[in-house]
Amino acid sequence: MSADKPEQEPVTVTDKRRIDPETFEVRDPAEEPRAEEGEVIESVPAEGDTEKAEQTEGQSQEAKELAERTADLQRVSAEYANYRRRAEAQRTAIAEEAKASVAAKFLDVLDDLDRARAHGDLETGPLKALSGKLTAVFDSVGLVAFGEEGDAFDPELHEAVQMEGDGHHPVLGAVLRKGYRFGDRILRHAMVTVTDGDPADTPGDAPSAEPGTE
Repeated sequence: MSADKPEQEPVTVTDKRRIDPETFEVRDPAEEPRAEEGEVIESVPAEGDTEKAEQTEGQSQEAKELAERTADLQRVSAEYANYRRRAEAQRTAIAEEAKASVAAKFLDVLDDLDRARAHGDLETGPLKALSGKLTAVFDSVGLVAFGEEGDAFDPELHEAVQMEGDGHHPVLGAVLRKGYRFGDRILRHAMVTVTDGDPADTPGDAPSAEPGTE
């Protein structure tokens, strides 16, 4: 070989075939060529491992999206349930307000019936039947009369037009006009006179069962 040309390194060919072309037998893995020291052989993931990793990542993303959609659905359901409760409470309040307004318009009629009863005009005849029917109607909607002679005086319920005594144990004397409540609402205070009573004999204020018969 000429001195002007550098000597070329011999070419080495490594047979990596798993089947020996001469014996047609599977070669022992120990006989397969190994990387020389310092040489790095890149590991190429198998096709099955890549597909499995992609599938796992896709499932994780789907689970995350499902959790988000579920949270959104739960939030919307809770908001709708709250809306229904508020709407139902509002409808109930409007209905109660309407009933109370109608009942208040009949208080003068009930006063007339009370006066008729005091004169004995409701003992017999058509007024007795009318009084009974009106009482049943007002009882059914929740109208309750209060204010009886001897009841403990309560400024939240009673309007005192006259007071007698020192006021240590005030009770109702004469009931000039009954009071009425509808549920928790006071439609009208009872108009009364107030006097001193015996503390042991003072009953609490108890609503009448029949608006027109106290």
